[in-house]
Amino acid sequence: MEQHGIFRMTTFPREITPWQLRSRTLELGRRTLVMGIVNLTPDSFSDGGAFLDPESAVAHALELLDEGADILDLGAESTRPGSRAGSSAASGFAPRVSAEQEQARLLPVLEGILRARPQAVVSIDTYKAATARAALRAGAEIVNDVSGFTWDEEMAAVCARAGCGVVLMHTRGRPDEWSAQPPIAFGELLAAVRDGLAASLRLATAEGIPPEAIVLDPGFGFGKRFEENYALLARQAELLALGRPLLAGVSRKSFLARTLAPLHGDNDAPVEAREAASMAAEVAAILHGASIVRVHAVRPAVEAARIADAVLAASPLSEKSAT
Repeated sequence: MEQHGIFRMTTFPREITPWQLRSRTLELGRRTLVMGIVNLTPDSFSDGGAFLDPESAVAHALELLDEGADILDLGAESTRPGSRAGSSAASGFAPRVSAEQEQARLLPVLEGILRARPQAVVSIDTYKAATARAALRAGAEIVNDVSGFTWDEEMAAVCARAGCGVVLMHTRGRPDEWSAQPPIAFGELLAAVRDGLAASLRLATAEGIPPEAIVLDPGFGFGKRFEENYALLARQAELLALGRPLLAGVSRKSFLARTLAPLHGDNDAPVEAREAASMAAEVAAILHGASIVRVHAVRPAVEAARIADAVLAASPLSEKSAT
């Protein structure tokens, strides 16, 4: 049966495992969880500026919950290519959004969501320890760090003390470096992502964060060139060997837009024309081992995830993974 190894990889069984958060535990692996994105930035590539007003942001977040989001992910600094996210004053290039600005955008929305829906599970998309600390005190359950604890040396300790859930993403370089980065060989890409995530795992566990609190994110689009993202998606399931569940964020990413260019006059597809491609990529990510998908459009993602989960449930390996 070895000749069928590639087929087994495309329907890689997910382990059913608990994800330990700050005040509760979520079950991962039995069905795909959907994380809805709430951008509180003026310059996000997808919907920047649409939800700068706290009232509109809270209303949008509640709508995502009504559409079936299991988790809300609030972010107040864009990490789009070319941004100064991840820079520090010591490098001579301070980030465009300070921790104080980030918290001024985030905290009123976080507090508004939890007033309206006290049981909502809220994640904070930040690499700044000060912002994570303030958000966790205000009721956030998860810190989603795009740098995998590498851009702020205090972040791991903040998360350990709070006992929160964490998402550790792999990022190759910083956003203002991505355009100048050389391509990486196909055979080296997965190893680079795996090694980077393993290093982040070591940072987390050395600080006392239990493995049960950690989810890993391959970081699609974060320092990967267009075609490299497809190579990573095709082999994503191999990252499950690190022993932690996977989150995939492929929604509306530019590598999808480039693939759709022939359908749009050889121009990258605009954001509003990427939704069907996003659903296709999200289903591929689930079939390749993702337990959580991070999305902009929640309702279609919930529906797509149900279909992908049904495929996984029908796999001959699904029974083994559930035992």
